Amino acid sequence: MRHSKPQSPINTKLIILCFFFLLVISFIAWSTFSSSRPNSSPLPEVTHLSNSTRSSRADQDPESSSSTISCPSLPSTPTCTKTPPSLAHALVHYATTNITPQQTLKEISVTLRVLEKKSPCNFLVFGLGHDSLMWASLNHGGRTIFLEEDKNWVNQIKEKLPTLESYHVTYDTKLHQADKLMKRGGVEECKVVTDPRFSKCPLALQGFPTDVYDTDWDLIMVDAPTGYHDEAPGRMTAIYTAGLMARNRGERETDVFVHDVDRVVEDKFSKAFLCEGYLVEQEGKLRHFIVPSHRARLGRTFCP
Repeated sequence: MRHSKPQSPINTKLIILCFFFLLVISFIAWSTFSSSRPNSSPLPEVTHLSNSTRSSRADQDPESSSSTISCPSLPSTPTCTKTPPSLAHALVHYATTNITPQQTLKEISVTLRVLEKKSPCNFLVFGLGHDSLMWASLNHGGRTIFLEEDKNWVNQIKEKLPTLESYHVTYDTKLHQADKLMKRGGVEECKVVTDPRFSKCPLALQGFPTDVYDTDWDLIMVDAPTGYHDEAPGRMTAIYTAGLMARNRGERETDVFVHDVDRVVEDKFSKAFLCEGYLVEQEGKLRHFIVPSHRARLGRTFCP
């Protein structure tokens, strides 16, 4: 998520991304304005009068002939809605940099559609990158947490974007161990749905902050750790743990996204542990799974 390519000053993705933020701001402003408008009362019933009646009333009360219908009073000053700080910071950030998110517009749109329905919500993201401020802003009013393997990068981002909630985490796997871990993931202990902290499956990550395990996540995005060279941690355990968290959720389903599924590990592990039966959409390198709660309906098989 951190690596970027140099971009030209006029960047189509950047323009469209800013357009998304403007839509969000417009929606918030419209909602606030609508809620602050006074309820319009129905107009009083108009009684049609004969010419003689109107004349007689005008003789009795000259002012009554000037107006027969009174309009509801309008507010003396228009309502002013301030742009939420998170959205303002995001707009300024992306408008003043040539570094744009690694996902394409179509890939981002998949997650955006879910956020439009569920936000504000709880959103867990594996990875801290150039798109992190975008995700936090699109989940305005909700809670978005980022888990990052590179401690120095976490410190850099905290200096630049202190409003983001991010944590440094460690992984004890290597990408070249993927085949061995896939076999180990087939044991019965890995099919038991439980809190990852108490799982006996070797793929379950157990060193995250307590808050990560105690929160019911509405969305989970797996776009880290690094997975493009043999000595990198790979996303084997991240994908498995995301699926276990979703299944162990109290009642509702969880939307889980995996990026870079054009690579072998992301492809195989997402199909095996998030399950092809839960796959609802793929756009480019992004897969979208909807994983139901297994605690809400006991007896579900690990994959449908």
